[in-house]
Amino acid sequence: METKHLSRRGFIGSGALAAAGMLFLPKTNFARSFLSTDKPNSVVGGVLIGVTTYSYGHMKNVTAEDMLQYCLQDNISGVELRGDATELSAGAPKKAPGQSGADFNKAMADWRASVPMDKFKEIGKMYKDAGVTIYAYKPVVFGPNNTDEEINYAFNAAKALGANHCNCEMPEHNDALTQKIGDIAAKHKMRIGYHAHTQATPTLWDTAMSQSPYNCINLDIGHYVAGNNTDVLAFIEKHHDRITSMHIKDRKVNNGPNTTFGQGDTPIKDVLLLMKRKKYKFPATIELEYKVPADSTDVKEVAKCREYMAAILSA
Repeated sequence: METKHLSRRGFIGSGALAAAGMLFLPKTNFARSFLSTDKPNSVVGGVLIGVTTYSYGHMKNVTAEDMLQYCLQDNISGVELRGDATELSAGAPKKAPGQSGADFNKAMADWRASVPMDKFKEIGKMYKDAGVTIYAYKPVVFGPNNTDEEINYAFNAAKALGANHCNCEMPEHNDALTQKIGDIAAKHKMRIGYHAHTQATPTLWDTAMSQSPYNCINLDIGHYVAGNNTDVLAFIEKHHDRITSMHIKDRKVNNGPNTTFGQGDTPIKDVLLLMKRKKYKFPATIELEYKVPADSTDVKEVAKCREYMAAILSA
């Protein structure tokens, strides 16, 4: 797909977002004519269909500005914004030729500890003005080697972006780390959703949730089912008040592959209808992980996923 790249400074400073959006319209069922008053809308049946910017990982341009344009193309009005694109737009240092991984990580930690939050407020305003809610922020700063300052940065940046929670990978066999993260989350009064893969079990999050009311679940229903946890509906009903946002993908059981939506063993339809019926307020986040066909793009495939979910929720 041909895209026209807009510089970070030029894009954030421009008041012509709608006009710029017209340059990026794809040929999909959800392509829109973005006039000055048009905003995306992916709330269907009371459920917000969102997307994680990880889904656009194969695209050439990967700044926060680019991610916003991809959301607009797909008519998606809510997003889990990943740290890579966000930090790039906020001026994070780039790894220098020959720089060791340890030195680069130290430079990133120093940057995160001192970066002004106004950069994140600008990004948040850009998304809000375009009609896209940033509901989650997911930077890679919640590991055992990250500093307390980096964890504090994540929550401060999330608030500046307008997010109501952070998400991170579930630390394995590290109750001390989830305790620390939960304690810091409590100081910020912001929830953190732990994301698991096929190691997930119905009790995986129990210890973390007992440590802090701010330790919560970023449930990935595809990974959960691929780990042979077949009763995902019961899990959602039991823990719905502790789910920050939910990742939607389709996978086969027995650690099987990712598939296009509707071709795997994940009960996407049942989950979405449960969310609609129970009026759960957490977003249903598209996470594109199946292989993108050679004649397609991430943006086109996310549009297909959105269309699949919208058809279920609108019935």
